[in-house]
This record gives sequence, structure tokens and C-alpha cells, in this order.
Amino acid sequence: MELFPAVLIGGPPNSGKSVLTYHLSRALRERNVQHYVLRAAPDGEGDWVAEADEELVRSILVPRAWTPAFVEHVCASLARRPLPLIVDVGGRPTAWQEIIFDHCTHAILLTPTDETHAHWLELVHRHHLILLADLRSELHGTSVVTATHPVITGVIAGLEWGAQVSGPTFAALVERLARLFAYEPEALRRSHLAAAPVENVIDLDRLARTLGVPFTGGRAVWQPHHLPAVLEYLPETTPLGLYGRGPNWLYAAMALLAWPEPFYQFDARLGWIAPPVLRLGLPAAQSPLHACLHTRADHIHLAFTLTKAHLDYTESEGLAVPSVPAGQGLVVSGKLPLWLYTALAITYAPGLRWMGIYQPQLGDKAVVISSHDASFSPGRLVASPPEVPGDGHPGSRR
Repeated sequence: MELFPAVLIGGPPNSGKSVLTYHLSRALRERNVQHYVLRAAPDGEGDWVAEADEELVRSILVPRAWTPAFVEHVCASLARRPLPLIVDVGGRPTAWQEIIFDHCTHAILLTPTDETHAHWLELVHRHHLILLADLRSELHGTSVVTATHPVITGVIAGLEWGAQVSGPTFAALVERLARLFAYEPEALRRSHLAAAPVENVIDLDRLARTLGVPFTGGRAVWQPHHLPAVLEYLPETTPLGLYGRGPNWLYAAMALLAWPEPFYQFDARLGWIAPPVLRLGLPAAQSPLHACLHTRADHIHLAFTLTKAHLDYTESEGLAVPSVPAGQGLVVSGKLPLWLYTALAITYAPGLRWMGIYQPQLGDKAVVISSHDASFSPGRLVASPPEVPGDGHPGSRR
């Protein structure tokens, strides 16, 4: 099968690439246009940056360095893409990082000056990308379209976190991508679900409609108070596949619902995967996954960090994670892939009094996903800031 389009969003630092990516994806979801955003730069940004408190974002966001392994990981994800992609790349790609461009098909350029425009246009031509839009990015100003065919040209203004992105230029971009990504959503869904390794597969959007979960921006707005209804509606200890967008705590809770039976989740980079098997023990100094343990009044908080820009799924099997005393309450946090959250839930929850998952959008709160204590029922919010200076000690080398 011919690969789906992969549209690179290019431009220098602070030109609004991540902001535009977020709003384009949201507008496409409102139209039910199936796609996925690939953050192809190790700056730590993602949708959560637009949806969490600004002070919290500044405290959590930890940019990582570019490495050959990260570039290889991005290229592998591009090469096996099961959906159309929007690709958010860094603002200063070096020659060895430009191989990412070769795995893309199209480009949208955002440049604030003639000098940066010339540089990025040369990159597009060098890597034989089809240019969809060539725009001047202005923080303050008026968006205007000067041409729509064959390339959208003009000005796009106001690309900053917290601002509402709209106007004729943005509308033209959404329309162009919607046509480019015009694969029948139901056909894509059927092909993905047909490839699932288990018979019982839950489509999160369909589940949301069944349970009355509201939709905003084309996606279900899952809230912690929906969790009890989810757990009551679905069967326990049954092999389960999970498909669609959802928060980390929902994925972790559903993995536990299936446990000890097999659980699979659809990853837009990897296809259908099972959570890797982790082991309890002291992580090695060179482990890509570290944790810092914080003691709270009624629970332990394990804040996980990756020592590099990504953790490859193929590297994760058998990773060691710190032990915690049995019968405790535990909250887990960190900028981690969903498949690692489901793995951590399966590893820790069976021996705990209760377990919660931290989500930045909820401020300083974590969501209880499983419990053997009636006072900590699933869906309850527990105060557990991800980091309190001076109160932690390493669960492994930091």
C-alpha cells in the first residue's frame, strides 16, 4: 500500500510551528479527518502545552537534545505510518537531521523574514517536498491570503499559545489538508480494527457516544468522573483491544480492567501493540527510564523521566522500575508514551491499596484508576503535584 501523506511544518524557532500544528489538528478532528501529529523534535511540546496551566508547563517542559537515535526513531515512525501525518520538526535542522525530510511528502512553511524564507525554501526543494503553503508568520498583524493555487501564500498572524487561531489563511490551510487527507474515515477505522489481535476491541469515540461523553474540537472530552461508568460498562478480565484518542489515565484503567488477560492498544506509529513487561527492581544507571520518589501524606508519587528524547518500544521490554511498599497508594507521572503508562499500571496496581495517574491538564491532581480502598474509588481526584522541591529522593539514578 502507498504510504499516506506526511506534511512537514517547517520554519525557524518561534515561528509558530507547534501552535499551528495543534490548531490544524483540532480543526481536522472537528471535520472527522483521520490523521496523527508526529512531534519530530525533542522539545517536549505537545497538545498538553495548550491545555495545561502556563506555570505548570514551564515547570514540566524539559527540552532534550537531538540524537542520532531520536532521528532514527522518527524516521522509522514515518516509514510505517498507518495514518496521514502532520510532522512538527525543529527550527534548526542540521544536515544529519534532514533525513527526516526525506520521509515526508509535503510541506507548509512559516517564516518571519526573507533570510529564513530563503533557507527553508531551499530545504523544501532539496528534499523534493510538495509545497502546500508558503506563509509569512507574524506575531502581531493581520492574516491575509494572497494566493491559493498552486501554493497558498500570504500572512498568518497570532500563532502563540493561548491565542485562538483563525482567519482566512488558517481556513485555507485546513481546507487544503482536509482534501489531501480525504481518506474515508470509516474505511480506515475498519482496516485498523480488522487488524486487531483480539476479538473484543473498544473504539473510544464510539464508547464516548454510548456513555454520553461530550465532544469538543472533534474529540471526546474524557473527564475523571466518566471512569466509573466505563469500568461498569465494559467486561472485566477479558482480552481487550483499545482504539482511539484518550487520556493516559483512561488507557491505564482499561489495561487493568483486562488484566491478567491480554491487552492491546493501537498506536499511530506502531499499529497494534501490547504493553511491555516491566520488572520491579533498581534501574541501572544507564537505564533510559529514571524515577524520583516523593512521599506524600497518604501516598507515594513516582515521577518518571526519560534520559533521552524518546524511549523506543523495542527497548522497553524488561526495563526495571523502582519497587514500592505493598498496600500503599501510588501516583505515577511523567511525559511518557501511552504504552508505558499501561505497562506501569499493570506492573504496580495489583499490589497497591490504590493507584492514580497524573495528567498535567488537571493541574496538581491525579486520577485514581484502581483501588482496594472505598475512600479512593476510581475516578476520584487526588492532590499530588508532580514535583515539590526538596521532598524527593531518587528511586533510581536521575
